[in-house]
Amino acid sequence: MRMTMMTVLVAAGLAGCGTLRAQGPEIPGYTAGQRTVASAPISLAELEELQKSLLFTEDDVRALRMSREVLEPNVEELVGVWYGFVGANPHLLAHFRDQTTGEPDGEYLARVRARFEQWVLDTADAEYDQDWLNYQFEIGRRHHAPGKNTTDGADSTAQVEFRHLVALTIPVTTTIRPFLERGDHTEAEVDAMHAAWVKSVLMQTILWSYPYIHEGDF
Repeated sequence: MRMTMMTVLVAAGLAGCGTLRAQGPEIPGYTAGQRTVASAPISLAELEELQKSLLFTEDDVRALRMSREVLEPNVEELVGVWYGFVGANPHLLAHFRDQTTGEPDGEYLARVRARFEQWVLDTADAEYDQDWLNYQFEIGRRHHAPGKNTTDGADSTAQVEFRHLVALTIPVTTTIRPFLERGDHTEAEVDAMHAAWVKSVLMQTILWSYPYIHEGDF
């Protein structure tokens, strides 16, 4: 079942490569100490509470660290699978279309793709410190109006709908497992890495949801 979905998404990624792998200046994602963003609206103590609710422990941190050596040499291909999924779904690709021309904005796609590739490595390396926490809320801001489009000067949709932001945790966490299986790790280690990625992606998605939630309800 896993490999069937993987095959479908890889095929979609290859079919869309000509459009989605546009050239453009790369802008890295979160890099500790190198980017100034607004302070997170929750504390590190509240982040720790969230991690407890997710059953996210030091074992998961170690599993994520382990995953980097497997994912780093494959990160471009992995993100290509995710981009293929976006390109195969018009309602998702719409968030990269230029409002004037109606066509996908190649430079916008390339800039976001570079940050997406960096996000994979940042997730594996995350320290869960103040810099990391601050940047999660910056990512949320960039998906929600009025922050969307501003980083890249794009003229696309006003925001990514909350329902799709959450729903995308499934294709991301489902298709990453075959990549985790490429290393020399045992099945138990692959299970641990995959479980850690599921928890981490859900944790980040929860943090990204902040701009969409009524004040005081987050």
